[in-house]
Formats: sequence, C-alpha cells, structure tokens
Amino acid sequence: MSTPPRAAGAPVAPQVRDELAPLPVSASETVFTGRIWDVVRDTVELDGGPVVREYQRHPGAVGILALDDEERVLLLHQYRHPVRHLLWEPPAGLLDVEGEHPHAAAVRELAEEADLRAGTWHVLMDWFNSPGGSDEAFRLFLARDLTPVPEAERHVREHEEASMTAVWVPLDEARDAVLEGRLANPTAVAGVLAAWSARAAGWSGLRPVDAPWLRHRAYR
Repeated sequence: MSTPPRAAGAPVAPQVRDELAPLPVSASETVFTGRIWDVVRDTVELDGGPVVREYQRHPGAVGILALDDEERVLLLHQYRHPVRHLLWEPPAGLLDVEGEHPHAAAVRELAEEADLRAGTWHVLMDWFNSPGGSDEAFRLFLARDLTPVPEAERHVREHEEASMTAVWVPLDEARDAVLEGRLANPTAVAGVLAAWSARAAGWSGLRPVDAPWLRHRAYR
C-alpha cells in the first residue's frame, strides 16, 4: 500500500493533541445573562493585535451512550427548538447541580430520562460542542450492564421530557443512520461512531469515569 502524500511543509508529529493555551484577555464583560447560560464579550490579545470575541458561557454537559446486552443503543426522541427539529439522541443533561461530579450527573440523567442504571461505566469521548461560539465542554460516558430503575423509585418527567419516547437501535444500524445523514444530534453522531469504533477495538483504551477532563474549566 502506498503512503499518501504529505501536505507541503507539514511536520510529522508523533502524536496529535489539543492543548490548553489561553491568550491574554484585556477586557471582558457579560452582555447577556440567561436562565442557563450567558453571552460574554472578550477582548483577546492576539499576535496581530486585539480582537473582540462574543461567545456563550456554558456550564457544560454530559451524555450517556447506553448499550444493552444485544449491543443496541438507546435513543430518545426530543424536540430542540433552536433547530425546529425532533431529534433522536442519547440521554444527556447539563452540569447544573453545584458540586456534582460529571459521572454522578450521568448516573442521575440515565435514571431520570431512561429509568435505567448501569453496572459498568467508562468515559467514551470528550469534545467542545461549538468552539467557535461557545465554551461548552461535553463528556460522553459509555454505560453497559443495564438494569431498570424500580417502578417506585422512578423520576416523574415534566415539561419537554414528559413527551420523550425511547427506542433501542442496533449499533450497526445506528452507525448507518449517522453515515446516511439520518441522525444529526452531535451526541448521537459522535457517540454512535465512537462506540462502533471502540467495539471494533475490543473495547480497549476506554478511560475510567474519573479520567481528567482538561477541556472543562471546572475540572482542569
């Protein structure tokens, strides 16, 4: 097999890794205060001079790629008003409980949104949802060895959660839905492809639930 040509002038790196590299901020103000997130305006000192950047200050969020013993993925049908779509997506929620560890938040969200508990947990992926306009950091957990929450202990869902429906989709079919453009929620897209790849690798390389999360400002 021939080696693909390298871009002109591009160095060969032993490992590609994002790095935390905050530049000096000479001025910062909150221009909008919302119920969940704010909009911040910063003056950032770049090499070419100061620039103004406005972005969403977000508390961060977690999601759960729940995989049952038949290797089916749990997806919930939820309305997302900004995009005017009903989207299929894994259980997820904001990190909006003071002092709650991300894994504890994932355990809570899986129980509240899906009436499920998991005996085996790993970190599957970390990412920034929209780094050009938001500082939202997202951590996706892989949850396996699932059991139902007892009926008497189940969370009473309200508001948009009250009408959510759930389906179990075989992992291969979910992958096809992503590649064919039938799923557009970023948690579903990234999570399904990551789970499919992790399974192909025999689930090796998965991180523990307390793995460092350098992309979230509260856990650096």
